[in-house]
Amino acid sequence: MRPELTSGWPAWFAACLTRSAAVTVACAAILVGGAASCHWETAFERILEARRLTADLLVQFIKASDAGNRAVMADTDEVSMEFAREASQATEAAQKDADLLALLLHDSGFAQEASLLDEFRTKFAEYRALDRSILDLAVENTNLKAQRLAFGAAQEAAEALRASVDALVPLDSAKDRWHVKALSSTAVASAREVQVLEGPHISEADDAAMDRLEKRMTSAEASARSALDGLPGLIRPDSQSHLAAARTALARLIDVNAQIVRLSRRNSNVRSLALSLNQKRKLTGACEASIRALQDALAKRGFTATR
Repeated sequence: MRPELTSGWPAWFAACLTRSAAVTVACAAILVGGAASCHWETAFERILEARRLTADLLVQFIKASDAGNRAVMADTDEVSMEFAREASQATEAAQKDADLLALLLHDSGFAQEASLLDEFRTKFAEYRALDRSILDLAVENTNLKAQRLAFGAAQEAAEALRASVDALVPLDSAKDRWHVKALSSTAVASAREVQVLEGPHISEADDAAMDRLEKRMTSAEASARSALDGLPGLIRPDSQSHLAAARTALARLIDVNAQIVRLSRRNSNVRSLALSLNQKRKLTGACEASIRALQDALAKRGFTATR
């Protein structure tokens, strides 16, 4: 400010005006010169970016968790795999947000927030490892496949067995009728018992319980074979083809049941659901709590912070 303009004013007042003008000119020179920003502006931008990344991190994490849960609950391979892909993509997006946020917080000197993010990243690493195992199990869908076989091929084989023995004609109607009927009924009842045991086996998670169910299945299969073995001498020659068809149907049922047992033993759906409802649920809650704690810390940080 020109001295002549301040002449006659109190000296202290003229000095204040002079210093104020100097600060204004200095800031203007920085802005015009293309400097990055003043310190308060840098802090402002960094806090806003940290808040944005944290918000997106929470969104992506929730998306990943929800998609993973839907993959576990899906009733077809295609849907399960689609949700598993969504979960993986959202998980990668969350990881990217966390990595960028770590760099930003460290560079900005936000120690408290960086510590909270480190807590999340530790828990998130555990979450990712567990979720990968869950998704791998979920897309196998072994329990669902076993269930489809039970309601499909196994049911068809049991019905074919019943229809075949129903077509049998006793060699001597007066003498053999009830004997043939008894053996035929035993074969069908034993086949039905195998079918009935398949449902509990598919849903069972305990190996010892599955062992007991399989023992009963084996006994029922043996009973069905024994009943069919007692029929050849009791039926007419033209019924032998029906008996052969019954044996083929029983063999088919036993083969399908073996496939069901193998798939059920893998227990991918039961195991993935159990992991989701227990360990994953706890880890998900812990990760969300860490993110929200970070959001709260960033919300309390003012815009006057410096690097």
